[in-house]
Amino acid sequence: MEYVPLKIGLPRALLYARCRVLWRAFFQELGIETVTSPATDRAIQERGTALAIDEACLSLKIYLGHVAALVGKCDFILVPRVSNYGRHRSMCTRFESTPDLVRNVFRGSDQRFLSYEIDEEMGGRSEEDAFLELGQSLGRPPKAVKRAYRLAKKAEAGHHRERAQKQEQLLKQEGLKVLLAAHSYVVEDAAMGRAVTDYLKGAGVIPLRADLVDRDAALKHSRELSPTCKWEISREILGGVSMLREQADGIILLSAFPCGPDAMVNELIARRVKDVPILNLVVDSQTGTAGVETRLESFIDIIRFQRGEL
Repeated sequence: MEYVPLKIGLPRALLYARCRVLWRAFFQELGIETVTSPATDRAIQERGTALAIDEACLSLKIYLGHVAALVGKCDFILVPRVSNYGRHRSMCTRFESTPDLVRNVFRGSDQRFLSYEIDEEMGGRSEEDAFLELGQSLGRPPKAVKRAYRLAKKAEAGHHRERAQKQEQLLKQEGLKVLLAAHSYVVEDAAMGRAVTDYLKGAGVIPLRADLVDRDAALKHSRELSPTCKWEISREILGGVSMLREQADGIILLSAFPCGPDAMVNELIARRVKDVPILNLVVDSQTGTAGVETRLESFIDIIRFQRGEL
C-alpha cells in the first residue's frame, strides 16, 4: 500500500536527547521522513527567549526556538505530552504542558502539530499505547505500527546500552574523572552543557555522565540518596550519582536556570554526598563561556590539589 509522503519535524531539545533514536526508528519503519532542527545557536536561543515568558527555564526557551526553526518546513512537528510512567514515576510538569503551550505560542501559524500522551498513573496510557495510537492516526495499519514500535524500542535500548558500555570503558582509564549530574538535554545542548564537556576534555579530564548508566539499575540505586524523589529522570540521575560517586574525583551539578526539580535534587546531592568535591553550575541565557571556564578551572585545581598533584 502506498501512503501520502509525510515529513515529521523533531525539535532538537528537551526529550529529543532521550528519545531521538526511538522517534526516528519508529517513523522510519512506517515510511515517514523526519527532519531535525539544527544545533542550538544564538539565533535559536534568542528566538525561543522572545517567545517564552521570563519565568520559563532556559531549556524550555531553547525548545521553543527549535520549534520555531521547524515551522513551515514539515507537515507536522512532534510535541509529545509525557505526564508519568506510573506511580512515583512522574515527569516535570513542562513535559505535560508542552503541547498546549506550543499550540498557543504558534497559533498564528499554519503549522500542524503531532502529539502522543503517556499517563500510566491516571489515564492508564502506556508508552506503547501512545505510539500505537500515534501511528494509526497517521494512517498506518495497527500491525505495522506495533512492529514499528517494537523495533524502535529495540533500537533505543541498544543505543543506550552501547553508550553505557563506552562509559564503562572510560571508567577503566587512568586520569582525573569528573561526573556530570545533569539532564541529557542540558549536557548535550550546544548552548548549555557542550562547553562544559569540551572544556573538561581540553583540560585532560575524563567527563562521566550520571545519565549514561543502566536506567533500571539507576532507579533502584536512587533510593540510596532519596527514597521519595518522584521525578523519573531525576531519579535516574540520582541513581547514576550513587553508582559512580566512588569512581569520580569530582561531581558537577549542571542545570538550566531556573529548573525547579534540579534545584531540589542538586541540593539533596550536595547534602548527602560528602566525600567528593562538588560544583553547582547553573547556566542561563546570560551565562558566558569565560565565566564557566573560570569556575571549571578553579574546580579542577581544587581536585588536583586534594589529590596532591598541585
